[in-house]
Amino acid sequence: MSFWQEKKLSEMTTEEWESLCDGCGKCCLHKLEDEDTGDIYFTSVVCDLIDLDACRCTRYTERTKLVPECLDLKQHDFAEFNWLPATCAYRLLTDGEDLPSWHPLVSGVPNSVHEAGVSIRSYAMKESEVDDLEDHIIEWLE
Repeated sequence: MSFWQEKKLSEMTTEEWESLCDGCGKCCLHKLEDEDTGDIYFTSVVCDLIDLDACRCTRYTERTKLVPECLDLKQHDFAEFNWLPATCAYRLLTDGEDLPSWHPLVSGVPNSVHEAGVSIRSYAMKESEVDDLEDHIIEWLE
C-alpha cells in the first residue's frame, strides 16, 4: 500500500502532503459564491502568479503573503475541502476515495495530469487579462 492509502491527511509529512498535489491548477481558479444559495462557481481565471504551462504557482512558498486570499489547505479543516474540484487528491482522500490512474503518484509520470486533460493548461487565463469574472464561469465535465 502507498502512504496515501495508509495515512490520514493529518498524519502525512510535509513531503507526502505536497506530493499529493497533481499540478492540475484547478484550486487556483477564481471562484464566485452565490450569496443566496452558497453555491460555488469556478471560473477559468487564475491568479497572476500561476505558470500556465506547468499549472503551478511561481511563488508558492510566499503565495499567502503576496495574495492574502490564497488559501493554505493545510491550515484548514479537511471537512471544508468540499469546494475543491472532484478530482483533487485532498478532497478524494478526505471523502475516502483513492487517487485516479492519471495522478502522478499512481502513474509515475509527472505530466500525466496534463496528458489526461485534467489540468487547466488548455483553458485558463490570468486575472490581469480579465475584466469581469462572471463572464468566465465554467461547468465541470467530470
